[in-house]
Amino acid sequence: MKEPPVALPPAALPRAPEAQIPSKLYFKIGEVARIVGVEPFVLRYWQTEFREIEPVKSRTKQRLYRRKDVELILRIRDLLYKEGFTIEGARKQVRASSRHEGQLPLSLPDGKSRVAFQKVRKGLEEV
Repeated sequence: MKEPPVALPPAALPRAPEAQIPSKLYFKIGEVARIVGVEPFVLRYWQTEFREIEPVKSRTKQRLYRRKDVELILRIRDLLYKEGFTIEGARKQVRASSRHEGQLPLSLPDGKSRVAFQKVRKGLEEV
């Protein structure tokens, strides 16, 4: 089993109080490390532990992270450093939240969702 790399304690991490993600399409690993406040080797380790982190590789084999990757990495950092989760616990949290991502709530504000859904279903069956 792999030993996790030793990371700096959160107080020693050089970053702004609230991470600002610049408006760019891709970020190199060093840029992401500065935004998140961890060393690049920690990002590489997290990539092995969290399959949801999917940087693309450039022709020169550099990792290029998209905004969604940076946002996910910030979430992972918060789970590990601020909320005190283990790697396994953070992995479960990330996977649980990604499963529910993009799902709309099934109820309507007026509480008549069942009737509304039945009408929609009946209309679709008629088509």
